[in-house]
Amino acid sequence: MNSERQAPIPSVRWLRPVLTALIFVSSAATAVACPLCYEAAKQMVTIGQQLNTADRVVIARPDGSTSHFRIASAIKGDDADGATIVDPVQGPDGTVPSGCDPCLLIHYALNPHWTALGTMPPEYAAWLRQLIATYRTSGELRRASWPQRLQPSTVLNDAGSRQCISLVLPRLESPDALVAQIAWQELAHAPYQALETVRSRIDAGTVERWLNDPKLASRHATYTLVLGFVGGSADAERLEQKMEAARTSHDATNLAAMIGADLELRGPSRIGWVEATYFADHTRTMPEIEAALLALNVHGEASGTISREQVIEAYRVFIRERPAMAGFVALQLADWNYWDAATEYAALLKSDAVKDPASQFAVVNYLQRAAAAKAALQ
Repeated sequence: MNSERQAPIPSVRWLRPVLTALIFVSSAATAVACPLCYEAAKQMVTIGQQLNTADRVVIARPDGSTSHFRIASAIKGDDADGATIVDPVQGPDGTVPSGCDPCLLIHYALNPHWTALGTMPPEYAAWLRQLIATYRTSGELRRASWPQRLQPSTVLNDAGSRQCISLVLPRLESPDALVAQIAWQELAHAPYQALETVRSRIDAGTVERWLNDPKLASRHATYTLVLGFVGGSADAERLEQKMEAARTSHDATNLAAMIGADLELRGPSRIGWVEATYFADHTRTMPEIEAALLALNVHGEASGTISREQVIEAYRVFIRERPAMAGFVALQLADWNYWDAATEYAALLKSDAVKDPASQFAVVNYLQRAAAAKAALQ
């Protein structure tokens, strides 16, 4: 039984991670987060973004004699070191924080209280100022694509992302938990092409240790991609052993990141393996197929180790191997202004091979855009 019957195709938001990639990564004019490592953080406004949008940021200690805080280091705003904060302080969940000493506090204009983000030693004050400065010089305000986040937030452009990665790289998995969280979030929100900044700047053995730490499971997708840029042939072999185990058990956990890293390590020679393993093998499940397409999509956007042309050829293989799912790659092909699949798509519609309404819509949209592009050329 093929996977088109095994796994029903979603009818509204089909191929969720790939559609996410199209929304969040499409049109490379603006650098945005890489969805391969962004999955764990996708609904999260980063602490760096919060620091940027807050009007006041301080590191403060509780005043033992009162319920107030005394500022140890002013990071942003007009507050002075040594001043007392008399406004209420609460945690992100609205409760009164406990055990936060010293504490990173942020304040938003018109808000009656401060928000405590967690413990932050004062020696990181200069580092936090640098992070905020990166957002102020290299960020742009955009409304979030995610329905859970209705407010605009600042995202870094490609140059800003590279600068930010250089800033946070030494702080990854810092013994100070909040510092480590800030560093990982910034890395996870960087566009894929900006991750190249890590080359020769972090040891592959260190990354492997993080990947073998179950306490860091939520960060493994990000660190897997980092390994793709800093690892060698031995790392690729270990990664491929993990993928083989995942293939046997149909486990799609972090599979997109593993495929993406493997392609970065091995290069175009592995595209045929992706085609044979996930497109031609009809025992694959929907999450596995999604992961393979998402990995290729991100490489196609970056057009680096794996060129966009090579990804397009892989998509053509996907269309031939899985005609019922052909609409899954239609929007991306259109965004890349690739119109040579129009004949195939028209034939698939005529033969009623594409059953899912959302996939049909994607194919029709592709054909309309192809016709418009042809008319514009004429």
